[in-house]
Amino acid sequence: MNDPIPLLIDTDPGVDDALALLMAFNDPRHRVVGLTIAAGNVGLEHTVANALKLCEVANVDVPVFAGCASPLLHPARDAAYVHGRDGFGDTGYAKASKQAETEHAALAILRLSHEHAGRLLLVALGPLTNIALALKLDPTLPARVARFVVMGGSVTAHGNITPAAEFNIAFDPEAAHIVFEAFPHIDLADWEATIAHGFAHDEIERWLQADHPKARFYDSISRQTRLWSSDRRGDHWHAADALAMAYALEPDAATEQVERPVAVELEGRHTRGATVVDWNRQDGARDNCRILMRYDQARFEQRMREALGA
Repeated sequence: MNDPIPLLIDTDPGVDDALALLMAFNDPRHRVVGLTIAAGNVGLEHTVANALKLCEVANVDVPVFAGCASPLLHPARDAAYVHGRDGFGDTGYAKASKQAETEHAALAILRLSHEHAGRLLLVALGPLTNIALALKLDPTLPARVARFVVMGGSVTAHGNITPAAEFNIAFDPEAAHIVFEAFPHIDLADWEATIAHGFAHDEIERWLQADHPKARFYDSISRQTRLWSSDRRGDHWHAADALAMAYALEPDAATEQVERPVAVELEGRHTRGATVVDWNRQDGARDNCRILMRYDQARFEQRMREALGA
């Protein structure tokens, strides 16, 4: 039973997604069996191209599946102002030679859930549109997933895209609602955990000086985002998807977690897309989420360094 754990990543690369993917590719205890791609940080054409390029840079042979190009119901704004219009800092990188698979991401999620039933680690780093569509096609999906980790939400409503909501959930609240209702247990790494686990800009600058193709590529694509972050958020940088991936790959490094019912607000004028936590369990709903509160900072930073070749 020493076989690597099969890891399926639903993502919308994205600079912080890129760091998370490099971490996943670098972990020998897990084998990435697919990348299913949605629109989110930027449009689908770019997120698919970015995933393919990152596989090339990391020299890994992982199938990439294009998925949903928009939210289920309502249009949403992207995060190009943070990540660049192409999601990778507008560096004009040479496109990867490999193409995406012809199978739709939602169908790939279902197929891979059957192929790796009972062992699959599913990690969602972007809007939950692909996974919601997969659930509508086959509601039995959760029964085949061993563990489901989501980067999303803001558990005390300190949002990063609206006053109350985090980007991934706010991009497609209907999809998030479907997913949170369907899965009996989600390991949630939210935006507020991200803010609690920042790391110094000076430190990542040292990592990116490593003489390694991954460090050089990541230095290039993240420069615009790092400059934006230092201007808006001070001395520390925050990599939400990297924290979620560390939590997925090494759950034992979590030092504080709490289990509570979590629901997604769909209708509020000021709170649409908010993740509402029933901290006092007043409504009698089941605890559907284990919320990451604290993670071993040293182990988190070590994983990032190693993923960059630093």
